[in-house]
Amino acid sequence: MTREGDVDEDKRATLRRFAALGAASPFARFGDSGSESDAPDAIAGYVSTHPGTHFSKLRDDLKLGTGEAQHHLHRLENEGVVTSQKDGDYRRYFPAGQFSEFEQVALGYLRRSTARGMLVTLLRRPDVTASELANELDVSRPTVSNYAADLESAGLLSREDGYAVTEPETVLTLLIRYADSFGDDVAALAGEADSLLRYDP
Repeated sequence: MTREGDVDEDKRATLRRFAALGAASPFARFGDSGSESDAPDAIAGYVSTHPGTHFSKLRDDLKLGTGEAQHHLHRLENEGVVTSQKDGDYRRYFPAGQFSEFEQVALGYLRRSTARGMLVTLLRRPDVTASELANELDVSRPTVSNYAADLESAGLLSREDGYAVTEPETVLTLLIRYADSFGDDVAALAGEADSLLRYDP
């Protein structure tokens, strides 16, 4: 049985770990704030290493309460440390001034497992068909079609002649740069980066 003290210590350790990242980042602005909480720097650190994360994921990973997370995120946005954008039912967070609009949209889709799986597969195998994508990702063909339509509307995918990632080097660079914050499918991609960056559809 987990005791309350163990939970609190686990939360403190998590916050300290991400606070160290936040304090080391160019986005940390809390040295003179007088705050005794590690939460603001932890959130800044988390967002810098998980750009495009949504509120619930950030809150849960940092073991924060909903109100606590909302309070600090609101403050961070007001101070120009992070920025956010609405993405369907989600609000996604980014370090302020670091990403273009295209990169923010790309990161939002890369945080979704099926969309990420499609993009990763297309980067590896530009000639893959919709049926092969469905088999590879263990989803239905209509699911692939629906995601492909969304990715095309977002400017990440062309469906003119099969499927093609519209800015493959940008998407691949984001995947590799933040590989640790994605799933195992991206970790395996890192070793292939050199050959894939030269891919020209």
